[in-house]
Amino acid sequence: MLLGDYPRSTASIAGHPIHPMLIPFPIAFFVATFVCDLIFWRTGNPGWVTGSLWLLGAGLIMAAMAALAGLTDVLGDVQIRDLRAVWLHAGGNVVVVLVELYNWYSRYRHGEAGVIPVGLVLSLIVVLILLFTGWKGWEMVYRHHVGVADRPDEQR
Repeated sequence: MLLGDYPRSTASIAGHPIHPMLIPFPIAFFVATFVCDLIFWRTGNPGWVTGSLWLLGAGLIMAAMAALAGLTDVLGDVQIRDLRAVWLHAGGNVVVVLVELYNWYSRYRHGEAGVIPVGLVLSLIVVLILLFTGWKGWEMVYRHHVGVADRPDEQR
């Protein structure tokens, strides 16, 4: 790959890719959901169930925003579309969102009964998938230089 020939992020503000600005939020919210589930499991305090429902909702909203930015990048640059890591990252995150949508609905409908054991197991599965999709996301940046400006003047 030639200098300056890196895949470009289409969704950006002043040369800064939007997708990496948004993804820490759903990750933090979904991991915090798992933590709340563990605390609820150990204490039985229903406040943790309420907290996890809100965290899931916020995580789903932020995941949708991150997905839109990521999809814009994928559709905007053929070099990005050609990376296998992109499809593993995106596919895994689609699974995460579908699992968390069900997890949110189950908690909304069943309250505390939606958390133990099903909600806790789903939260654990999501955290494990996020480890994989995060690995693939960083692979795109560090190995394939997606959205990386190779010269300081490209950040303007």
